[in-house]
Amino acid sequence: MKKKILTLSLCAALATFAYADNERIDGPMKFKPIAASAYKQTTTDPHILNTKPWVIPRGYKQYIVSDESDLDIYPNSPDLNDMNTVNETGKHAGRYLYRTHEVRPGSEPYLGGAVSVVDLKTGKAKVLAQRADWEALDGLVWTPWQTLLFAEETITAQIPDPEAPDAQSGLLYEMIFAKNNPTQVKEIKVRPMLGSLSHEGIEIDEEGNVYVIDEDRTGSIYKFVPENYGDLSSGQLYALRVKNGAKTGDAEWVALDMNQVQISARVAAQAVNATPFCRPEDLERIGRTLYAALTCEDAANPANTDGPGAVLAIKLTASPKVSYFVQPGVNVPFEVRPTDTTPGVTGLRRPDNLANGPDGKLWIVEDNDNSDIWVALPDDDGDGYSDGVYLFASLKDQSAEGTGIYFGKDPHTLYVNIQHSGTGNDKTMAITRRHTHDDYKKWRNEE
Repeated sequence: MKKKILTLSLCAALATFAYADNERIDGPMKFKPIAASAYKQTTTDPHILNTKPWVIPRGYKQYIVSDESDLDIYPNSPDLNDMNTVNETGKHAGRYLYRTHEVRPGSEPYLGGAVSVVDLKTGKAKVLAQRADWEALDGLVWTPWQTLLFAEETITAQIPDPEAPDAQSGLLYEMIFAKNNPTQVKEIKVRPMLGSLSHEGIEIDEEGNVYVIDEDRTGSIYKFVPENYGDLSSGQLYALRVKNGAKTGDAEWVALDMNQVQISARVAAQAVNATPFCRPEDLERIGRTLYAALTCEDAANPANTDGPGAVLAIKLTASPKVSYFVQPGVNVPFEVRPTDTTPGVTGLRRPDNLANGPDGKLWIVEDNDNSDIWVALPDDDGDGYSDGVYLFASLKDQSAEGTGIYFGKDPHTLYVNIQHSGTGNDKTMAITRRHTHDDYKKWRNEE
């Protein structure tokens, strides 16, 4: 860990935060880190929040890809168009952007969760599928076998799936498309073998194993090994257990009771003393390392279930090893939020969504007031920690949350959603190094 990258005053929570004047991050998304979170640039001006809601580095532009003027699934409830994002990876890689919409029962009008798609060439958006029993759809990922996995983020299911009526929490689904048409749904299958959980993050490794989480304050991390590659109808679900009751160090994947998994995988994991983490949310795999955003983890005090959060790294080797990759107070400052008497101090708080950057850096977006986007360098010195964590962007819309951060085919463009916007207009945005909006549109059309 290269501690020269930032300055941390260890004597108080009001840590100073500063980058060296010549600090630059190299790569396709090269940038000079912004100086601070958007505390002093917070606004409710709808013109700003609907055109330039992010504080971003010099040389970057931001554009709306799709908003509620294109597709408003819940027109009488503007705060219900919450989104996660992923691109198609097959023949049409980079053209289509898929989104889940996290509406929950009890919302008016409750029409059920939805999955939508945006054609990045034409800008047109449409609903691919929507069902009244889908609750709080969130995580999604494109599989190597060209299907789309998405899941419900609900701890206690209120509306049972007729094909899995005993499930007590959320379920994972697989969307199968018509041949050579990734905008036409052929079939959707529920996959209870991957656990009844409060799902969000979903990842897949090179062997076709699927990793999922339980977004609970004592949630675990899971690995599903299918009997046959690409077939999620049968297999074994495992939970991560760090040895000696610790949170980091040597670990193992422990097999779970597959009958119990389909009712409550949380109960099955607790039965084998799987390691609990504080609200695991997103997952991202880079090479042979699986990263997990732990939104309320307190690495210094594991018993605390309202910590600042951390990012976990799990080595996907025969003998897994677990470490805190990003930890406030170690390689990124603690955040101190502004009050009437205290100025805001920029730092990491409540990491939520993760993305694999075009050159293997880990991108992190917060679920937090003045939601920030951070970039974590790899651990080249082998101490388990990122060698540096840099601030890329910050949201001027204080009530909103950045989410669904994603890189597609263009290594110079980041996609990110804004939900819970103070304007009532949730949106998907591109943040790009391409010099003008016309350059961005030209590149999209050429693709």
